[in-house]
Amino acid sequence: MEKIAFLGLGNMGGPMAANLVEAGFAVSAFDPSEPALAQAAENGCERADSARQAVQGARAVVSMLPHGDAVKGLYLGARGLLQVLEPETLVIDCSTIAANDARQLIAAAGERGIRAIDAPVSGGTAAAAAGSLSFMCGGAADAVESARPVLAAMGANTFHAGPAGAGQVAKICNNMLLAVHMIGTAEALQLGVDNGLDPKVLSDIMKASSGGNWSLEKYNPYPGVMDGVPASRDYSGGFTVALMLKDLGLAMDTAAGSASSTPLGALAKNLYQLHGGCEKNRQRDFSSIQNMFRRPAGEE
Repeated sequence: MEKIAFLGLGNMGGPMAANLVEAGFAVSAFDPSEPALAQAAENGCERADSARQAVQGARAVVSMLPHGDAVKGLYLGARGLLQVLEPETLVIDCSTIAANDARQLIAAAGERGIRAIDAPVSGGTAAAAAGSLSFMCGGAADAVESARPVLAAMGANTFHAGPAGAGQVAKICNNMLLAVHMIGTAEALQLGVDNGLDPKVLSDIMKASSGGNWSLEKYNPYPGVMDGVPASRDYSGGFTVALMLKDLGLAMDTAAGSASSTPLGALAKNLYQLHGGCEKNRQRDFSSIQNMFRRPAGEE
């Protein structure tokens, strides 16, 4: 049984690690959160007391962390994991970070004879639980091929986007578009509700028409329309507004670096910044942007 180290057991990482166990891998898991670590143990992972302990004897290391500083802090520097990993280890970083941070990690790993790829994901918490994520990979072709059996245990699609950092570029393009169509979906649904339409009926109409999109079909933002999505549980337990803002910030930084025109992406970032003006909203799922358009109770 091949051993995989999994580092970062949040809303996405926890179910991803569980799917690796389900696929027959021996998973050694670590997260600084005790509840997350306890849940991983319930799912069949072996608890580790530290990241260094988790990676001992592992053929591959999968990390799912919230930002680039966390990734660099984990792997780089005098006490980073690259100092203790065996050369045959494969590093698969599934975090969404700046492309340059991913390139730095992959280059540093290469200097020590360690293969590494950036492999950010798409699909949200439901796809993480179902094992149907899409992985967007950057790095050497042979490293991506070696990662495919591990990624296949957690997802339905693995794409090789290009060299180091290419997976991150693909991810921020995808998430910028996601933000734009989520806002448009919320706006359209509210327009219909304000004019007397049932949001479920309107959703069914638009899904079968030219306005159909992923936000409408898989992640409906209007409460009561779709079961099993954050909107049905007061926008808890999904991809937070804070994380969407991080990704939109990465998209805008990338656009500035390439002199690309992204007016809708910039508007989406501004709207999410406005929505996330209070900490409570920042920790809600990004589909809670619907609340920006809803009228106060009693006025609907």
